Amino acid sequence: MTENVWTYRAGVEYLAADLTGYKVEAVDGSIGKVDKHSDEVTDAYLVVDTGVWILGKEVLLPAGTVTRVDHEEKKVFVDRTKDQIKAAPEFHRDQHLGDADYHRNLGTYYGTGMPFGLPTV
Repeated sequence: MTENVWTYRAGVEYLAADLTGYKVEAVDGSIGKVDKHSDEVTDAYLVVDTGVWILGKEVLLPAGTVTRVDHEEKKVFVDRTKDQIKAAPEFHRDQHLGDADYHRNLGTYYGTGMPFGLPTV
């Protein structure tokens, strides 16, 4: 895992590419397609449309969960299972953009694997 879950890992080739529409693969199967992505230096993430997998909801995956991008196959691979992603805090666009506590809690969940809502130390 990266030191900052909101940055891409060294060696992940993501720059200068529009990842919108790329399929997203968890370690145990497909979870959906990239609806939006950000490659901001300290706030990079993917918004994934899960389709029918979890009732058409969107999930937010910090860039640090990405292990590789296959531009030829148009796939993004992440280091989480479907169950881990399904159990993540629900994604709310407005909260992600404007609520520092929500952003921190989501980063904590993906960065340390702590259950959502537990206090950070």
